[in-house]
Amino acid sequence: MTRSMTGFGRRQAPWQDGSVTVEIRSVNHRFLEVSCRLPRPLSHLEDVFKKSVQQRCTRGRIDITVTVQAGKGRAGSVNLDQPLAKQYHQALRTLKKSLKLSGPIDLALVAGFRDVLSVSDQPAEDPKLAKMSQQLMTEALSDLEGMRTREGKALAEDMGSRIQTIRGHRTSVAARTPLLAQEMFVKMKGRVEKLLGSEIPDLSRLHQELAIYADRSDITEEIVRLDSHMIQFEQTLDRSESIGKTLDFLLQEIGREVNTIGSKANDAEIAGHVVQMKAELERIREQVQNVE
Repeated sequence: MTRSMTGFGRRQAPWQDGSVTVEIRSVNHRFLEVSCRLPRPLSHLEDVFKKSVQQRCTRGRIDITVTVQAGKGRAGSVNLDQPLAKQYHQALRTLKKSLKLSGPIDLALVAGFRDVLSVSDQPAEDPKLAKMSQQLMTEALSDLEGMRTREGKALAEDMGSRIQTIRGHRTSVAARTPLLAQEMFVKMKGRVEKLLGSEIPDLSRLHQELAIYADRSDITEEIVRLDSHMIQFEQTLDRSESIGKTLDFLLQEIGREVNTIGSKANDAEIAGHVVQMKAELERIREQVQNVE
């Protein structure tokens, strides 16, 4: 089943007085590249999240964002730097003794010093928060896969339709092919006779050379290879694994045969069909860039 590299997944769940949100975005990329933006208490999950993506996606740039939103009235977590508080307390005791000062060294005084108490907007580490985030990640990843699959199906239908259009032009070209050699022979014979008049030294040899030249315009082999590449392209669209690079290669081969047909045939009617086939190939090429 064809899958796109573009997709989005989002899941959210309540957490304490706030919420936890996991968002996954995917765009085109030659290979698989996974980026995580996690709050500090969940940073240890980065490798777990990346492995989950690697098991289910093979190409694309995928960005994972986890946001923990504190509820109203909650300002995150309060951190106490106890070693620093002890240093402040010891320094105050030394100062009080050396200067022979009076007055208590109490909690209010020590807590008022910088960095003893600090408030972080990051939530405190909690195993339940990590477990919830992993569950939301799994669900968001499923949403992402669903979107990539649906878009991939639409891409496959569009590309399949355009291959059929190319096949229609190929049929018209094939119908024209048997006449090419004879027309080329007659055309070249007329030109030679016009140039030489009645002074043709060896008429049979001339006809032989003209026949060889006319045979060079035969495009039967190119049409056969074109048919084969288009069949392989359609069969590849139905495969379940990553097919983007294979489609891109087959598209190059189809384009090569179309170009050769145009250059060898040297025929106005066939040239018109070649132009139309190239236009469809360019549209398919744009779509293939989105396929995983």
